[in-house]
Amino acid sequence: MRVSYQWLSEYVDLSDTTPHQLAELLTRSGIEVEAVESRNLGVENVVIGYVKERRPHPDAERLSVCIVDVGQGEDLQIVCGAKNVAAGQKVPVALPGAKLPGGVKIKRAKLRGVESQGMICSAKELGLNDKLLAKDQQEGIMVLPEEAEIGADAVRYLGLDDYVLELGLTPNRSDCLSMLGVAYETAAILGRQVRLPQVELVEDGEDNPVSVRIEAKDHCYQYHGRHFTNVRIGSSPQWLKNRLMAAGVRPINNVVDVTNYVMLEYGQPLHAFDGERVSERTIVVRLAEPNEQLVTLDDQQRTLDEQTLVIADPEKGLAIAGIMGGANSEITDATREIILEAAYFTPQSIRRSARMLEMRTEGCIRWEKGVDPNRVAAAGERAAQLIQQLAGARVSRGTAREVVETGAARSVTLTRSQLNRHLGMSLAAEEVSAILERLQFSYEYKEETWNVTVPTRRNDIALAEDLIEEVARLYGYDKIPTTLPFGETTQGKLTREQALRRAVRHHLIGLGLSEAITYSLVNPERLHDVAGLDGENRHSLRLAMPMSEEHSALRVSLLPGLLQAAQYNKNRQNHDLAIFELGHVFLSDEPVPSKLPEERLYLAGLLTGAWQPQSWHKAGTVPVDFYLVKGIVESLFDRLGITEAEWRPAADKRGMHPGRTADILVAGEAIGYLGQLHPATEKAYGLAEVYVFQLDTHKLFAHAHELDLYRPLPRFPAISRDLAFVVARAVPAARLTALIRQAAGDWLESVTLFDVYTGEHVASDKKSVAFSLVYRHPERTLQDEEVQESVNRIVRLLADETGAELRG
Repeated sequence: MRVSYQWLSEYVDLSDTTPHQLAELLTRSGIEVEAVESRNLGVENVVIGYVKERRPHPDAERLSVCIVDVGQGEDLQIVCGAKNVAAGQKVPVALPGAKLPGGVKIKRAKLRGVESQGMICSAKELGLNDKLLAKDQQEGIMVLPEEAEIGADAVRYLGLDDYVLELGLTPNRSDCLSMLGVAYETAAILGRQVRLPQVELVEDGEDNPVSVRIEAKDHCYQYHGRHFTNVRIGSSPQWLKNRLMAAGVRPINNVVDVTNYVMLEYGQPLHAFDGERVSERTIVVRLAEPNEQLVTLDDQQRTLDEQTLVIADPEKGLAIAGIMGGANSEITDATREIILEAAYFTPQSIRRSARMLEMRTEGCIRWEKGVDPNRVAAAGERAAQLIQQLAGARVSRGTAREVVETGAARSVTLTRSQLNRHLGMSLAAEEVSAILERLQFSYEYKEETWNVTVPTRRNDIALAEDLIEEVARLYGYDKIPTTLPFGETTQGKLTREQALRRAVRHHLIGLGLSEAITYSLVNPERLHDVAGLDGENRHSLRLAMPMSEEHSALRVSLLPGLLQAAQYNKNRQNHDLAIFELGHVFLSDEPVPSKLPEERLYLAGLLTGAWQPQSWHKAGTVPVDFYLVKGIVESLFDRLGITEAEWRPAADKRGMHPGRTADILVAGEAIGYLGQLHPATEKAYGLAEVYVFQLDTHKLFAHAHELDLYRPLPRFPAISRDLAFVVARAVPAARLTALIRQAAGDWLESVTLFDVYTGEHVASDKKSVAFSLVYRHPERTLQDEEVQESVNRIVRLLADETGAELRG
């Protein structure tokens, strides 16, 4: 909202308050002033002149020599290059020594041999925004109305001695989308009265011939129609143009300018129709017919639906209610009869129509945020008075109206104890009452309680807390004392899951992986490229109105997003990639969901290309392979204190290589899988040899141990033993490792597979598997006999369970 300081001073006494001081006061009270802008961009010593004579320049076809009266007793000779300069015009004249925006200084000069004693100025040279001027004023010199006084200060006449305050309003303060609303706010801050416009309307015409009928009573609560005859359409007086331009509104003609002026003054949008083009002088407020067409004032044909509110006559639509009028009832230079609309449309109706039609107007903005229902008729009367004064119109007797309902003032109760408890201070009842009076809120005070009647102009006040905020901001936020908090406090810390998530992130980043964040919405065609973790009976959820097909389904796996990230990098010549993501997936067991999906946190990783690039001191690269990815996951398990992990071949995972994929189990529970993508899946994404892992972190964290468990350095030496067993090829090494741990006892510190051999000296259906075992007692040195006893138990158990033989 752009607020003219001079215009505001007509409603509130600002004689002792500068624009910048007012801006500071408004900001401190909760109405942010984003900027204070002077309309004068550097104009000095410019007056209004009268062109008495114009003749061609003797030596230049495009120049004119003008004799100009500037009210100083002696005429000036000025050389002018504008095409539209002519005798009989009143124009702004920069005298010798004048200054113009941009640091321009005007001096006496000779132009092609003819002396020029000043400059006739254009609007742009005076710093005016030419976009807010009529087209005939945007080029050439600025021609002023006949009413302009010769010799008068052009800065004052054009309103350039004004300041504009740019308000950054929050959505709840729609009352300040009007000059009167800002005036009430300013008066409350300064403790002064508001001077409302005095409306003196003389009904000097015939009886009002207009009739009004509201058919859409759920969308329109009031409609008032004034009727005017003998209207003279013309240019508005300069004072009205100045105020509109200060507010950023382009003047059009006297009638349209009045409707815009009153909208800015009262916050009530109005509209004027050409009365002769309204059939039967009848206004009908109705919903549009399906696919009804209407050409609006911007010459665009709009297609309306049955939920769009329109203003119509018995034959045709005339306007989109609250948004824009129709071209078929536009005010033109030929208009002699006017019907003026002042109405109350519901915010919901206007908001929906504006969104559907993609139209945003100044009136629409005010309707959406809410206008004062009890100011509708007053705004219409104010506009009628100005149209009568500025357009010479005759006002027909009476107002055609239909009123469904009017706005009722809210009643809000506030207790003194409630107020002081919220503000943390002790305000006297007299102080609070004085603030309510400054706000012009009527109230009754009894037994430490205020029963406040909130005027309808303040639709943001509905609760006691709203009144507390009003009192606080007008009392002064800076006056509220600072106090230290008291009571019991709780030390902040991470939850177990937060700490585990942080540990996982830091560990994987420390290993050299980069964290990725991909979209939760994916292409449904890519949704099931790779197996999920929760069976194949889970369904994906589709959006009802997706922005695009690429992001139209909630993901059930993290891998499609990581694959798209890998594809994106590969297309940009980044072939070496190691990334992971910790994110949520959305699982539903219903093809047509009747409830919210189950949201789970998954961890997934993707590696491809070289793990270690080629360097000057090491020939070749170290490519990513199955065991590298397995080592990363094992390292993560070790960080989380998980020792009972098991790896089982998985040959039927969708999208995965049947011979290079393993399920991951912890304590017998499947928590995820890892492996290489199937060549067909890699080809679909344009990738080569990609390895992935995906884990259900809920299950993973259930098996994690304390992260900060301290382990002292060992004080006693370890004893190691290497054991090689010949066993059937079908027996997995993980099975042997588990049996070794089972039989070894408490002193086994680690068991490591270090060799698998097939070939000479080993039967064709057998393999040799070698393990390194490390024993250590935490409190003493182990004896060889104790270790040998453990080894004997291991040999016996492996022989009994798997048929393994100790290899000599």
